Amino acid sequence: MQGPKPQMRFTPKPQRIEYEEPMVDPNMEVRLNKFIANAGICSRREADELIQKGLIKVNGTPVTELGVKITAKDTVEYNDNVVTTEKKCYVLLNKPKDCVTTADDPNGRKTVMDLVKGACDERIYPVGRLDRNSTGVLLLTNDGDLASKLTHPQYVKKKIYQVWTDKPIAEEDMQRIADGVELDDGPIHADAVSYVTPNDRKQAGIEIHSGRNRIVRRIFESLGYHVVKLDRVYFAGLTKKNLPRGRWRYLTQEEVNFLKQNSFE
Repeated sequence: MQGPKPQMRFTPKPQRIEYEEPMVDPNMEVRLNKFIANAGICSRREADELIQKGLIKVNGTPVTELGVKITAKDTVEYNDNVVTTEKKCYVLLNKPKDCVTTADDPNGRKTVMDLVKGACDERIYPVGRLDRNSTGVLLLTNDGDLASKLTHPQYVKKKIYQVWTDKPIAEEDMQRIADGVELDDGPIHADAVSYVTPNDRKQAGIEIHSGRNRIVRRIFESLGYHVVKLDRVYFAGLTKKNLPRGRWRYLTQEEVNFLKQNSFE
């Protein structure tokens, strides 16, 4: 008599969340390039180029002047199609290694977009970057306003990384990281830094707000350490809890509200 069949492990695709849409004042003015970007057509900069080329119509008339504002009463067209604001989508990915944080890669390498393919029909994009060999929390969305808020130098949000180095980190170097080190593009200090465990001094946790390129790796490299592994465990209040490496999920409405209300560091 055969025993019970072993259960196969299966992770169902996350269920799409319909996020609350804010009430729009029909008389509120918004820049045309922002409206086009929020509709998922392209970035604001690319929208400016479309406007200057006369490819955008407002109420049937081509607009070529930058800075034009519209209201919800106006009709915007691109390629003779009416432009409407997209539904928002917010995807949290636990990024694996050997994966680049770009929409596409000319070298044919796997991108984060390959991992979240099918999450939504809208054009989402990564908020900030993680190196190809860095892992951890990465947000992707088509909410341009929120993305700008999370990455703008004036409002850069808290990030926490777990770092593995090629040799034990000396206590005096931990103190130097806390006090500040001088890099090619200026001084930088960690908001907090500590050993992950008392027995393994090759592992450190570092909290930082800077959005500068490869900043954590460069901090340790400046003191003679090679970072062999880097994992972002926290970004702007978001963590990878219960999210296996390479998997993604939709943000909850509550998480979106927190991000929009700046209810995080």
